[in-house]
Amino acid sequence: MVEKHTALYLFLGRDSQSKDLKLNKIKEEVLASQAREFDLDVLYARELTLRGFQEKILLLPLRAERRLIVIRQAQHLKEELKKFILANLKKILREVVLVLDADIFDRRNEFFNSLSKIGQAYYFGFESKEDAFSLSRQIEGRKTATALRILAELLAKGEKPERIMGGLRYSWEKSALDPAQSKKRLRALLNCDLEIKRGRLKPELALEKLIIGLCALQAPRR
Repeated sequence: MVEKHTALYLFLGRDSQSKDLKLNKIKEEVLASQAREFDLDVLYARELTLRGFQEKILLLPLRAERRLIVIRQAQHLKEELKKFILANLKKILREVVLVLDADIFDRRNEFFNSLSKIGQAYYFGFESKEDAFSLSRQIEGRKTATALRILAELLAKGEKPERIMGGLRYSWEKSALDPAQSKKRLRALLNCDLEIKRGRLKPELALEKLIIGLCALQAPRR
């Protein structure tokens, strides 16, 4: 089960208007209105150096608890900067709230895939082709990280938890599962549904727990 960090946001896609609306909400939550311009930095990845970024995260906030740093066009971050962010992420997020805004989202990009497991990822301006069947295929192959990323993408585009669970069940019914495996999966699905309905876990966390458990149920098919 993965608890998403509320000081790290990924904006992925080309819909700049929707991004700005979401960013304004984050500003209202993080920054004091009377000193907003002093505790906010908007940086551009092409020109940003490692030293420049380090200097920004060391600045003390004026009124807010933490400063807000937005990096535009984050797909162009230099390799040394990406390595620094990944290696020092916990320390960085104690000092600032970080928003990485990338126009292009490549699912093979290890940097963004790693961050999407930790932070809040939002997808703007494109329709995801992922669905419960692609999620089920990743579960079959015990590809936990990829399955969790697909789940996050489905939730980010507004897919309801009950529809995701229903889609998984439907995909299993179409596959040739042995009765023992089918029973285990349905039991896990029922437990997830109960955890959500009884308020034991937030829906996204209950689904992450479900995915991790399902990926551990069987070895990949040969």
